[in-house]
Amino acid sequence: MADMLVKLYDIEDMPQLYEKLEGKGIRIKRALGMDTSKILDFVAEHFHQGWVDECRVALLKQPSTCYIAVKEKKVVGFCCYDATYKDYVGPIGVDEKERAQGIGQALMRKCMAAMREEGYGYAIIGWAAEKAMPMYERSFGAMEIPDSHPGIYANMVEADD
Repeated sequence: MADMLVKLYDIEDMPQLYEKLEGKGIRIKRALGMDTSKILDFVAEHFHQGWVDECRVALLKQPSTCYIAVKEKKVVGFCCYDATYKDYVGPIGVDEKERAQGIGQALMRKCMAAMREEGYGYAIIGWAAEKAMPMYERSFGAMEIPDSHPGIYANMVEADD
């Protein structure tokens, strides 16, 4: 896994993507504090503890640096930024049953737009999964950062093994 770099000033807003999702009953919105336990429960059920921890950090900020996808009053996806390090986007996750609809792209696009509005020129996708890298390249113009593994994650407790 490697980090990837995205030029935020080149990211286009895609209202048609959000409209398409809304037509399917899926809303993308910035997470609110009162939904913290629902969001963290979703992340714990579908992903792993490290992402729960990162998501918790994003939810503690005001405004939160976490966006969620909601369908039928249930969380079906999330994406955070500035969770482990500033300028990093992720983690991101979508319920397996809801994938391949553009939810992940919409969540990441919202996070990147928020980062751009806050003054960031670039975003780093940390530890991009190998299978997701072509999508990041195609959708966001992301470029692999050479020699970026393990990068900031070398300081994790597990890295001391």
